[in-house]
Amino acid sequence: MEIFSIIILAILAYLLGSLPSSIWLGKAYFGVDVRDFGSGNAGATNTFRVLGTQVGIIVLFLDIVKGVTAASLVHYLGFVEHGTDQFINLQLLFGLLAVVGHIFPVFEKFKGGKGIATLFGMLIGIHYVLALAIMGLFIIVLLLTKYVSLSSILAAIAFPILTIFVFKRDEPLFIAFGIAAAVMVILTHKKNITRLLNGEESKAKLFKDKG
Repeated sequence: MEIFSIIILAILAYLLGSLPSSIWLGKAYFGVDVRDFGSGNAGATNTFRVLGTQVGIIVLFLDIVKGVTAASLVHYLGFVEHGTDQFINLQLLFGLLAVVGHIFPVFEKFKGGKGIATLFGMLIGIHYVLALAIMGLFIIVLLLTKYVSLSSILAAIAFPILTIFVFKRDEPLFIAFGIAAAVMVILTHKKNITRLLNGEESKAKLFKDKG
């Protein structure tokens, strides 16, 4: 029965992550699929670029909420004690499935975004102070460089470093996840890295409304 409950919530976490707010809002209110423009991703950054600030903020918020909600599903498992390794491991499992759902949404032919906002939301649900530290680094890099991709990559690399050396977390799976998350972000930003090295990456214009 316990395994069955975990499986059900795991499926729900993936389905939550698969909810493509940027695609649905773009089609409903603008008659466009954001994946056909800009970077071709169904994430918040491309939504800002294609649909404007207001819709971008909504999509960013919803993508973060997906991660927070998925990581919080473990609270519905009454047999798991809060704060234990099992509790944290299940938070990681559900949160990761939401990120996978965002990247490969079942509702939109498995073509979604890069999962950064959902990953951040998952981290808020697990360790909000660590999440705030990473967000702070992201904002600083973004303000200095105007590159969302570079900010995301450096924030992701900082995730395992801060986890181990600053917050002194010693859960093996949490540390492994931090490293895996950093690798995932780097891999999903390969094209961005190439454009950055070639000086071709677009700088963020997050406050430019849809004209």
